[in-house]
Amino acid sequence: MQKLELKVPPVAVVAIIAGVMALTSRLLPMQPWHFTDAKALAFALVTAGAFIAVAGVIAFRQAKTTVNPMKPEESSEVVQTGIYGFTRNPMYLGFLLALAGWSVWLGSLPALVWLIVYVLYMNRFQIIPEERILQQHFGAQYVNYRKRVRRWF
Repeated sequence: MQKLELKVPPVAVVAIIAGVMALTSRLLPMQPWHFTDAKALAFALVTAGAFIAVAGVIAFRQAKTTVNPMKPEESSEVVQTGIYGFTRNPMYLGFLLALAGWSVWLGSLPALVWLIVYVLYMNRFQIIPEERILQQHFGAQYVNYRKRVRRWF
């Protein structure tokens, strides 16, 4: 299983999950959700997700460290300020919120199951390997950061 660690770009994972969610909504159709602001909620979730993810990218750029999730060993700093004071993975959290918004837009309760798949995959094949490498690279500084700030939210 380690062969899959840090191999699939997170954006590709999001695209695959979004596609499977759309397919799920077609294969398992259901009555539209019975609340009037479903589209507004979908838009709000996608927008919030985008802002959170972009805040993560901006914080990395300001710290002049890599945003490449495939090469955490190239990180030059443990970014702990801004959005990184609330979540260690704002980009992945932002993607999760956007996928939740996509599910609401699709009006598909079964598609929500893929959010769990996304979190499980990201934890196992992206986040845990990143954390292992960052801990080796930054030592106690990263360990202390992990103790203070949650992985997702």
